[in-house]
Amino acid sequence: PAGTRVAEPDLADKFGISRTPIREAFRQLESEGFITVVPRKGAIVASLSSKDVADFYDLKAILEGFAARSAAKKLTEKDIAKMEAVNRQMEVAAARKEVRKILTLHNEFHDIFLKACGNEKLYTIVRNLVMQFQRFRLILAMPGRIEGIIRQHREIIEAFRKQDGVLAESLVQKNAQYGKKILLGELAKG
Repeated sequence: PAGTRVAEPDLADKFGISRTPIREAFRQLESEGFITVVPRKGAIVASLSSKDVADFYDLKAILEGFAARSAAKKLTEKDIAKMEAVNRQMEVAAARKEVRKILTLHNEFHDIFLKACGNEKLYTIVRNLVMQFQRFRLILAMPGRIEGIIRQHREIIEAFRKQDGVLAESLVQKNAQYGKKILLGELAKG
């Protein structure tokens, strides 16, 4: 849970390894935003504030929206067919309440147009951003919420099919704002 202290010596003992790989793992986790390392106190599991959520989704909306607009004329019929297939798989996973699979498929859906936009730096930035928030985004894949995302994905696919970059950008931004609204609502609940 957020705020929990995680000690190197405890983990080294638990896993029967030296502290060096634990330290390396901590550095990686800190760079990804999962923990905060406090000198002489150890690592603390990062918490998530409303501002963190708002900042994440605002950036996601801008960056993925730009990628969608850029990709609209570049996506092939094969890409669009793959997006449709992934969205159908999300529906099946939702019916089975396979939360982690839904999130994986959701990321895969967005990866298709992120890759198609042709900007590898943008793709890398968005993937790193999404990875930092992955554990918090599980809330989005919960039953009752995923149906809205699947419906939005259908609208995005139609915009891509029409090669309408402006509409695709707008719909992708709307999709990110929907995620923001859900996660902020969950944080407000406590």
